[in-house]
Parts: sequence; C-alpha cells; structure tokens
Amino acid sequence: MINLQSITRGAQIKAPRIVLLGVEKIGKSTFAAGADKPIVLPIRQEEGVDALDIAKFPTLQSFAEVRDALSSLANEKHDYKTVIIDSASALEPLIFSDVCESEKAASIEKVGGGYGKGYTEALSRWRELMQALDFLRESKNMASVIIGHVKVKKFDDPLNESYDQFQFDVNDKASATLFRWADFIGFANTKTFVKKEQAGFGAEKGRAIDASGGQRFLFCQKSPAFPAGGRGPYGKLPDDIPLNWSDFKEAVISASK
Repeated sequence: MINLQSITRGAQIKAPRIVLLGVEKIGKSTFAAGADKPIVLPIRQEEGVDALDIAKFPTLQSFAEVRDALSSLANEKHDYKTVIIDSASALEPLIFSDVCESEKAASIEKVGGGYGKGYTEALSRWRELMQALDFLRESKNMASVIIGHVKVKKFDDPLNESYDQFQFDVNDKASATLFRWADFIGFANTKTFVKKEQAGFGAEKGRAIDASGGQRFLFCQKSPAFPAGGRGPYGKLPDDIPLNWSDFKEAVISASK
C-alpha cells in the first residue's frame, strides 16, 4: 500500500548496473572478473573468460539458455554477488534467433512484414534480460555487468560537423534501452594522440600513438569519441581511472562521500 508513511528520504546506494564497452582485447572481461564474487554467463562466440579462474556457466547457445541461467541464479541458493553477461554483442544474434523462431520469420528484417518491427520485438527480450537482472539486484543484492564491443561509426552532430565515434555494437534501439537502464557506462581503452606526418605533395596524414605506455584505462565521463557516464556517485567519477576493479571501487567510494 502506498501512503505518506511509505515515503523515505536519503540516498540509497544499490548494487550497480554497469554497461562496460571497449575496444577488442583491452581487458573488459578481466576487469569484470575483479568484481565481488562474480559469476559469468558466457555467450556463444565469446572467449574472453576462458583463461580466467572465475565461476562461469557452460557457454550459452541460445536465449532460452540465458533465461535458464538467470532463473537458476534467482531460484537456487548461492553466494555470488555479481552477474556478468559476456557479451551483449554476442547475445544479440541469439535474441534475433529467438524472435525469428517465435514469429516464424526467416530473418529479423522479415519479422512482422519488416519496417524495423523485428528490432522492436527484440527489445522485449532485452527488457526481459534487464528485468531478470533487476530481480537479482532487489532480491539478492547482485550487481550486474553487461560487456559490449564497439564499432566506429559517423555521428551526425546537429550543431557541429559530423565526426567518427565509438558506438555500442548492437542495434541502436537496444543500445539506447540499455544505456537508460544502466547506472554506469564505462569505456575501456588506452590513451592515444594523433601525430601529423607528411604524406607527400603537401598532404598530411595522422598516425595514432599510444600515450599511455600500454596502460589501460576506464573512461568514466562522456566524450565526443565514446559513450560513458552515470547517475548518482557514478556521475561524479574522474574522467578516467586505471582499468581494474579495485581502482573503480575506490573511486566509487570516494565519489559517494
């Protein structure tokens, strides 16, 4: 029953819902594996956790198996504190297959006669996933980390010239939905700068130089080049921190004070 007695005050810090993006082979899975008592849902065609000494389900081959894994975490007794989806980019084809099987369509573009209806229907599976993760958060205080790959795509800025940026490598509707759900969006990469060089006949070309000496970073605030940011204490994090869970946890604690 909702009444005046049900009103509360004060900030509440719950287990975080994280979307972790990054370039290939940067260490996204290793970062997530540093979380508190993690359990991984490895998706078909992902091998990021194979070499890690971490609890994991067998490689999940369908969205039905993803449902089963999340259901077991919800209904069986365990002491895991963080659930990791590795990765959203590999999960999306399984979602598309699940939609096509349900709708008896040859491809996601053919669902409902086309016109993007398949991608809209796929959102119901993404929402189901988020609801399951939210249930684990509320019932068992479990954090969640959804790992995602990125693609480089031109962004048409309505106020400035167009430019290339890293974007979540899933359908735009799914990306927007996951971003709204997440408490924190992080982007993993090295720090680079572009060195201009003569290419002949007065032309110049740019060459990317690693400015971090091989050190990897978690970028926490939005940039024109990539998505990032958060709400509450996650919105108060530094622009970047070293890419390891202990530094991330320390930064969150500091931002929460």
